[in-house]
Amino acid sequence: MEASCLELALEGERLCKVGDYRAGVSFFESAIQVGTEDLQILSAIYSQLGNAYFHLQDYTKALEFHRHDLTLTRTIGDQLGEAKASGNLGNTLKVLGRYDEAAACCQRHLDISRMLHDKVGQARALYNYGNVYHAKGKNICWSGIDPGDFPEEARIALKKATEYYEANLSIVKELGDRAAQGRTYGNLGNTQYLLGNFQNAVLAHEQRLLIAKEFGDRAAERRAYCNLGNAYIFLGQFEVAAEHYKRTLQLARQLRDRAVEAQACYSLGNTYTLLQDYERAIDYHLKHLIIAQDLKDRIGEGRACWSLGNAHTALGNHEQALQFAQRHLEISKEIGDRSGELTARMNMSDLQLVLGLKQNNTTNSNSNSADCTDDNNSSSPGTKLRSGRRHSMENMELMKLSRDKSPGPAREEDTSPKQAKTSPIAKTSSKLFFISRFKGKKQKANGTSPTKTSPTNSTSPRTPDLDPKHAPDTLGDEGFFDLLSRFQGNRMDDQRCSLEGGLSRTPTPSSPCETPPVASRKSISTSEGEASEQPGHFLDLLASSQGKRLNKQRASVGSLPGLRLDQSNSQAVLSQLIASADSKEPDDDFFDMLIKCQGSRLDDQRCPPPPPPTRGPTVPDEDFFSLILRSQAKRMDEQRVILPSDPSPTQLNPD
Repeated sequence: MEASCLELALEGERLCKVGDYRAGVSFFESAIQVGTEDLQILSAIYSQLGNAYFHLQDYTKALEFHRHDLTLTRTIGDQLGEAKASGNLGNTLKVLGRYDEAAACCQRHLDISRMLHDKVGQARALYNYGNVYHAKGKNICWSGIDPGDFPEEARIALKKATEYYEANLSIVKELGDRAAQGRTYGNLGNTQYLLGNFQNAVLAHEQRLLIAKEFGDRAAERRAYCNLGNAYIFLGQFEVAAEHYKRTLQLARQLRDRAVEAQACYSLGNTYTLLQDYERAIDYHLKHLIIAQDLKDRIGEGRACWSLGNAHTALGNHEQALQFAQRHLEISKEIGDRSGELTARMNMSDLQLVLGLKQNNTTNSNSNSADCTDDNNSSSPGTKLRSGRRHSMENMELMKLSRDKSPGPAREEDTSPKQAKTSPIAKTSSKLFFISRFKGKKQKANGTSPTKTSPTNSTSPRTPDLDPKHAPDTLGDEGFFDLLSRFQGNRMDDQRCSLEGGLSRTPTPSSPCETPPVASRKSISTSEGEASEQPGHFLDLLASSQGKRLNKQRASVGSLPGLRLDQSNSQAVLSQLIASADSKEPDDDFFDMLIKCQGSRLDDQRCPPPPPPTRGPTVPDEDFFSLILRSQAKRMDEQRVILPSDPSPTQLNPD
């Protein structure tokens, strides 16, 4: 027995609830293929399928089905379903980076929820609204800038996010929803952190930690400890930060999350570096290095080598520091990290100066270059040539290839645009081609017969009778462009519609296709007479033509997948769709939302900012790392060795 659409949809919903979204999607797709006449069931399938694709990170398909859901709920007048569809659509648009459109959807969700006095819907809409502005603020400028130093546009977005989170908190506290309070406190703490309000961030994350402990949510507890550690770092309380990072490390080990465990070790190593406890810093950085190697995280491995080199330099272990700097350089070259490569080269140069290895390094490099030049003769063809002479000789061999010595098939390329463009003969022949066409046009206009033309002009661009010495004198560049503009002007005149068709009856002998047959002339004259006698006929024709164009742009009901209509109820459903569409007049809020969406189209045409640097799974957020970079740079400057200058080359001037 074949399963119905509802049975397939229920099975898909059950699979999605247990976390098997891919199997749930297959059942929902099967339900759509079966189809249903119940618009409520179809709307629920669209919503569930969009959410399933969202969890599978297929945001394009999620956007498609959430739009279907929104269209259907608006059609059948389901305001509660329209509010939920608007919220789902806003979340999907936020992930895709279309923040203005996402904000418009969240506003629609909030307006409908307030109109229906739905407190739960209002809380969700405010939470989603805050998430949109939080993501927008982070996306505007997130390239290693410290929290609190964002541009004004980012600060405005983050402040709006704070307002929406606080409004959400007031509602969820009224509803007594502790789980929702915990989520909002976590996001509010992150927003305050980005704004530079670190004390407020600590207060919010402490509330998040308290609620996570109430529910036994160890993952949320681990995130709260990590966020508290980051905030205390910027407050300058490094000891307190280290304690929170240790709790993060313990919970990560309990959860068996190796990547988060490595992040905690990395943060602890940097924190103990700030505390100048370099032995413990090396211990944690080595743990981070081991996990990064196990997870094949080359970015994290490079950061660990960089941190270990700095810690060994602070302890005076310059040989070991040089080894880690060399590994950092190798990894940076491998992953294409230009900044890391420059940092590693600078550290190696400083360490070589301290160890007195600069002279040895230069001699080794000279010997290596000599070996490379000797091995050039025996190198394989795939190796890169280092000798300038070999490279120039290859260019000379390429320049020896001429058209006369090329084989037969290569002659077909003589008529290609490249050779016609580079050859002076082709240039002058193309000019003569325009001259001949222009003369032909003038002769057609005067009614005279064309003069003799060489057949080579029409068959081949080559003109053997052309004297290249006189061509530049008889036809300059300015004269050629004047001639070309007049020729193009005549072509435009030929394409114009003549209003004096009945005045000149003399046929032109230029082309038999220019004069229409007698029958067609009769039909044209009669249609012109009817159009002149009946001016309304032209307006009706124009209206029908424009009506067809409008009909092509309408959204058809058949475009909704899974909607099955038979002859008995198709007319009723269509009349319901038309009535619901005609009864809804757009209000001012709709036009305001439309203006905002249209304004975002200009932003869509701007050049996007460069993407943020690639981060490894074992490396925490970049803002904390940038602080360590600057802090370590100052300590490195304090630890540099100033070599005594040699007074012999510089002699003091007695004046």
